[in-house]
Amino acid sequence: MHKRTILVVDDEPIARDNLAHIIAKDGHAVRLAANGQEAVAFLRKEEVDLVLTDLRMQGVDGMAVLEEAKRLWPAAEVVMITGHASVDTAVEAMRKGAYHYVAKPFKINELRAIVDKALEKSLLRREIQTLREQVDAGKGTGRIVGQSPKMQALRETINQVSQLDCNVLVQGETGTGKELVARTIHELSPRARKRFVAFNCGVFTEELIASELFGYERGAFTGAGKAKKGLLETAAGGTVFFDEVGELPLSMQVKLLRVLQERTLIRVGGTEEIAVDFRVLAATNKDLKREAEAGTFRSDLYYRLDVLTINVPSLAERKDDIPLLVRHFLAKHVRPGRTVPQLSPEAERRLMFYDYPGNIRELENIAQRMLIACDGELIEARHIAAAFGDSDGVAVREQRQDWPTLEEHEKRYILEVLDEVEGNRSAAVKILGIDRVSLWRKIKRYGLEHPDS
Repeated sequence: MHKRTILVVDDEPIARDNLAHIIAKDGHAVRLAANGQEAVAFLRKEEVDLVLTDLRMQGVDGMAVLEEAKRLWPAAEVVMITGHASVDTAVEAMRKGAYHYVAKPFKINELRAIVDKALEKSLLRREIQTLREQVDAGKGTGRIVGQSPKMQALRETINQVSQLDCNVLVQGETGTGKELVARTIHELSPRARKRFVAFNCGVFTEELIASELFGYERGAFTGAGKAKKGLLETAAGGTVFFDEVGELPLSMQVKLLRVLQERTLIRVGGTEEIAVDFRVLAATNKDLKREAEAGTFRSDLYYRLDVLTINVPSLAERKDDIPLLVRHFLAKHVRPGRTVPQLSPEAERRLMFYDYPGNIRELENIAQRMLIACDGELIEARHIAAAFGDSDGVAVREQRQDWPTLEEHEKRYILEVLDEVEGNRSAAVKILGIDRVSLWRKIKRYGLEHPDS
């Protein structure tokens, strides 16, 4: 587990040292405070991932430490520890933002399980906070989500290419985010203050392509009551992005090539050459070099566009980014006021096995469907199945015939949790995120009676 910082607060030295010993054995960085005042002073200087604090202390008590920790470091979690357990204080601590409440004397394994889950939630909060900042930033490579080596290399390439005022060909499968790459290049370039004009070459007829790109003069055709600038003129000083450039008709390829060579255009129905200044970014899911060799795409235009090439990896090439991407989309699409749900380990594992032929676009759609299927704070395997449009995960399992059934996974996961908490069902339901009755039914169903339960 990644080393995290935990502040232990207790005015009883023996209790404080025992807690510190348990936490340190798990590899975490431990900080100590002998009372609430010391804890508050520490929190005002240094961030932590988790606070383990006694509730009853002279002067500044655990509730005050909780409030100050959540005020200063919203991503940090707080676990209350007390020898004076009561429902009222537990509810009050939870209401003020405590992650959990542990009564002395506690079982070491139970405490460890709670600490691990609290740290997991703290990490998730930080990831969501980072993702929201990326969404709010609205531009730059921060919008390109992913920490895999391929994505780090892609961001580095974008930063370098953006400063070169040359044509760039962006290649990649459908749904990989080629337009986002192009927009990011523009936003980081010296042309960023000018317009970014996107044009999809695959959705217009040849006649409409000409009038949209080059504009037209008054009377050029029926309905042309006045002259109109084309997209290439309106992009003066900026960037033009040709999406699906491989779909451009051959006759239009000739006209575009001339514009790129001469840096002038003639409007439809006009005779005057008009100077234009724009950078060209083009995207395709085709192998344009092969298309050029086959004669279905002009080789001279290909070499004009392909001054530099950026290859955007498919989702299959960067599967380690799937959990981060899913959390990004959940944070992006969750309705206002609703907590962003977490991914259960099983849900995360299942998402990793699907091939995603639609790439990022498909993954975003699935994340939105998961939000609809899940009405709580934890996305489970059944919500994944619902997002894929089937009740038992068949659509996903077809790609992995060796997958155990959903029931087998659930049985194994419950058994692991029960073993971890030594059969303590109260601790198990908190980790599993279900109520005691549901856990009892599943134990009976799967024959999981634990010897210590």
